[in-house]
Amino acid sequence: RPLDPPVSLEDAWREEDTSNLFLYLHLPFCEMRCGFCNLFTTIRPGQDLVESTLEAIVRQSRQTAETIGPSRVSQAAIGGGTPSFLTLSQLERLFTQVQRNWPVRWGNIPLSFESSPATLSPEKLRLLRSLGVSRLSLGVQSFLSEDLAALRRPELGADLAKVCEWIRETDFPTFNIDLIYGVPGQDEKRWEQSLEAALRWTPEELYLYPLYVGKLTNLDRLGGKPGTSRRALYRQARERLLAEGYRQLSMRLFRRSGAPEMEADYCCQRDGMVGLGPGARSYTRDLHYSSEYAVGQPGVRAIIGSFSRIENYREITYGARLDIEEQRRRFVIKSLLRHPGLDRAEYQAEFGASVEEHLPQLLELVELGLANVRDNRWELSEEGLAYSDTIGPWLYSEAVQREMARYELV
Repeated sequence: RPLDPPVSLEDAWREEDTSNLFLYLHLPFCEMRCGFCNLFTTIRPGQDLVESTLEAIVRQSRQTAETIGPSRVSQAAIGGGTPSFLTLSQLERLFTQVQRNWPVRWGNIPLSFESSPATLSPEKLRLLRSLGVSRLSLGVQSFLSEDLAALRRPELGADLAKVCEWIRETDFPTFNIDLIYGVPGQDEKRWEQSLEAALRWTPEELYLYPLYVGKLTNLDRLGGKPGTSRRALYRQARERLLAEGYRQLSMRLFRRSGAPEMEADYCCQRDGMVGLGPGARSYTRDLHYSSEYAVGQPGVRAIIGSFSRIENYREITYGARLDIEEQRRRFVIKSLLRHPGLDRAEYQAEFGASVEEHLPQLLELVELGLANVRDNRWELSEEGLAYSDTIGPWLYSEAVQREMARYELV
């Protein structure tokens, strides 16, 4: 929400440890709008809008780095939107200019980059690899035309097999493929075909997303509903990937055994994140902030335009404050919903009491068979992982739930 009064960037980061930061760049541009998408992005922007936004991101990058004085960036990601929408020269310029402001050495830290099939070429992939991208994520969603039509995802305009071949030839340490299940009309056979098509490329990672129909998305406007078999399709995929030697790290993330690990020591429960660009979110211990947010195209375009006209990015006007209860709940949620779970001793050291004392409702998860406590660590069971998207919101505070219910999306 709007912060009243606004917070200076210097005050927000004054007491923060800046020796282990995550740097995130958000590029809100896409060549098409998928029916399920509620991300902060706009489609087919003119080059004038792209250039003015890039200039603003560089301006914001310089001012932010000068103000907070980062001593180390240990991990970075570039998302959107579709960052691969940018041209070769725009990408090279962005990487070069950001590196001037931040203590990053592209190629020496884990760097993830989001892409779509229609925006890639062998030349662009080679450039990204030379710039230090270590994880290339491809938003496929499905390898089947029937699923893409049901998702209201326009024709890709690219040969998926050819694009995957280019990516493999470019030798990124981690190749990730995003897939969606629960598509209307998608049965076990269609889901199996899409999984097999992805596994053909032995990706180091697979992210499997259940279909949700968010407010103001194209599917929502058309009255679309997810398929009724999401739970069965999730279990089908889990069984298949485990048999193929993948390890499940969260409800969504499966990593191939033997694949390179992310070597950064960044910890999202404790360390800060700096977001650059319209739509990017930043996290300190007690303040989360960003530009304003919208889903509808008029709202998104207006926010991007306003962001690009800002001259001074040293004032935070939109965000959410986290009191100590919210900090504790965030720590639990960010730990519990993924491998290796919640370390009880670490929580005690961080917050001065046991997690069970602060959140006794966790014991209900054990009673329901959704979680276990092993070696002083809380872990979701196999069944618990399947219910991650219920367990997370179940742990929200009453205050946050009230605010969410009041929020009006545009």
